[in-house]
Amino acid sequence: MEPLTELRALADRAENRRTETGIPRVAMVKGRVPEHELAAVYEPMINLILDGSKTMTIGERTLRYDPATYFVMAIHLPAVGRVHAAGPGRPYLAVSLTIDAAVVGDLLAAIPSHPGRCGGFAVAPVTAALLDAWCRLLRLMNRPDEIGALAPLYEREILFRVLQGPQGHILRDIAVPDSASARMRDAIQWIRAHSNQPLPVGELARRSGMSGSAFHKHFKRVTSMSPLQFQKRLRLMQARSLLVGNVATASAVAFDVGYESPSQFNREYARFFGKPPATDAREVRAQLRQ
Repeated sequence: MEPLTELRALADRAENRRTETGIPRVAMVKGRVPEHELAAVYEPMINLILDGSKTMTIGERTLRYDPATYFVMAIHLPAVGRVHAAGPGRPYLAVSLTIDAAVVGDLLAAIPSHPGRCGGFAVAPVTAALLDAWCRLLRLMNRPDEIGALAPLYEREILFRVLQGPQGHILRDIAVPDSASARMRDAIQWIRAHSNQPLPVGELARRSGMSGSAFHKHFKRVTSMSPLQFQKRLRLMQARSLLVGNVATASAVAFDVGYESPSQFNREYARFFGKPPATDAREVRAQLRQ
């Protein structure tokens, strides 16, 4: 069976939400995913589209990929995704592998260095060897007793194929402690952990061993956002989660995520999500009840 056809058959059991496969760090999804679930902070991952296509907007960049390509993201990033069916009777279908930096680091010694521009995400052409590795990994869904022994081997091969590819430097950088990408990853971890606090860009630059201008340049190259834009998107996504959960009023949520002005929060929320906070949360809750 042709690899892509086999992968589609293996992943056809997925639901229209993140569906666990029983294989560590591997998930799949099928159909029209609720749009609010696609605006989120994404984990480092390799995302392979099996049918249809997807667009990912991260900061100022929008990338589209389909079964001819795959998406790799090496750091946690707030992004907005949209999925597109291939046509009538052919729903969107995809699988993803959450990246384990320790496994990447273990592979680096055996792989020649491939120079490339610093970055945090990209789209690359899919190869027959990569599809073959994915097939062997997903076949383990039908042989769960073999997952413990074989899944780590196939996972390593997938990461190896990506490291060898044109965007391998993106994946490589997450496991190199003194790389610019690794330092940006550390800064991102701080911002995520303290997102409701004032942003100390100067202090983050000092911790990264950079000047303020160099830090800003590297941060934007990796994330396609300035540090302030990154923090703002984190806050808005956290606020949406709280509002959908009916935790508190929009004003209370605004203060909780770090805004000093509810009116500024309302403006920025509506600009980002397209609707005022209360309206958006009410519509999302209605979708969840369907």
